[in-house]
Amino acid sequence: MAKTPTTKKFILLPTHIAMVPDGNGRWAERRGLPRLSGHREGAENMRRMIKYLSKYPIKYVTLYGFSTENWTRPEVEVMGLFAILEEFINKCVPEFNQEGIKLRHLGRLNELPRNLQAAINRAMELTENNARMTLNLAFNYGGRAEIVDAVRRLIAEGVSPQNIDEESFGHYLYTAGLPNVDLIIRTGDEMRFSNFLIWQTAYSEYHFTKVLWPDFGEKDIDTALLSYSRRQRRFGGL
Repeated sequence: MAKTPTTKKFILLPTHIAMVPDGNGRWAERRGLPRLSGHREGAENMRRMIKYLSKYPIKYVTLYGFSTENWTRPEVEVMGLFAILEEFINKCVPEFNQEGIKLRHLGRLNELPRNLQAAINRAMELTENNARMTLNLAFNYGGRAEIVDAVRRLIAEGVSPQNIDEESFGHYLYTAGLPNVDLIIRTGDEMRFSNFLIWQTAYSEYHFTKVLWPDFGEKDIDTALLSYSRRQRRFGGL
């Protein structure tokens, strides 16, 4: 049973954490397992990490589950990822709901299989009044696609160019109503953006780790939070 973390050692905690859980496939390959076994273990670790983070006073967590570019992967892997996500939602969301966690989807929901759309919509409806923490699941998400979709909505609504500024533009993004990302964590020894939350991470702090996502645990989260708490954020200032 996980211990409740103490926040005394952290001078500053992020309000919004975004995570790129990379390395599922490599984790499986190193063990001689199919890639989908790695994704399934990654989904289980996602459940563990959400539960652990919810013990902190962190209000928003965004997880990158499936990008708009991931459609180019082999069909069997893509379909397997969809099945794993649906299984994850059906299994974990009732538990999250009891703990006061709200689920929100970021991305092009209408392009996903109908049964997966239905599962996501049920989860969002079930948890819509929860306020302890908001879990944003970026599935079929792309940062460029998000900006394109926002521009399309602006044009469709006939918004005058003179009335568009950074604040108003933010209302047309998938993340409307959410604060910008304070800390982004990427596992799996990769150091790149990967088209994730381009607008929202303009001044985010980054934490990279070689640990593959299925092995990423509570101590790794604490290490990232401690590193963040020691940084001085200037947002372009002195």
